[in-house]
Amino acid sequence: MDFDDLVAALEPPPNRVTKTDGPREHHLFEGAVMVAYAIHLLRTENAMTVRIHPDGEHGKQFDFSGWLGKRGFRKVSSLGSTSYGGAYGNALGQSIVVNPKSGVGDVVAETPSGLISAECKGGIINTRHPGHVSRLYKGLCETVGMLMATPAAGRQVACVPLTNRTMRLAERLAPRCALAGIEIALVGSRGEVIDVRPTS
Repeated sequence: MDFDDLVAALEPPPNRVTKTDGPREHHLFEGAVMVAYAIHLLRTENAMTVRIHPDGEHGKQFDFSGWLGKRGFRKVSSLGSTSYGGAYGNALGQSIVVNPKSGVGDVVAETPSGLISAECKGGIINTRHPGHVSRLYKGLCETVGMLMATPAAGRQVACVPLTNRTMRLAERLAPRCALAGIEIALVGSRGEVIDVRPTS
């Protein structure tokens, strides 16, 4: 995958100007992580329908309808009270259902091999600011914790932005997560997805 519009490049506040690699902060918002992982499941797991469940804040940060439209997904029905909620279909018969609903997995897909449910987090991917680096770490730990607290109905995946630091943490967590039946996936700035497996 090679998407050039997942990242929002924003001016850093004064206290973070010197903590960014480059003049702008690169925000990979949670909504962007969700759609990138949804597309990944359609392409790699033979899923025909993927459901994503953003909240209101995700809808303010990320243009679900516009982004999906650029990828050939046309809105075919509405769902809920938001402008972006609904089912989007493409010419291949695949669909992404955007359902603003809490309490369910962020990205859920029924595949030929079973159910896949992912919890997602976003973050600033080019920051050296200690607080925001810590948020990336905590985001991965939170997704793993949420999955551990949820009864497993299939494959469970913790999905967060790809950075050097999250990769190192994911590699450390992967063996223990595997024992709990939890997988880790890292989403890059252009939508690439890296599955972090335990090393033998």
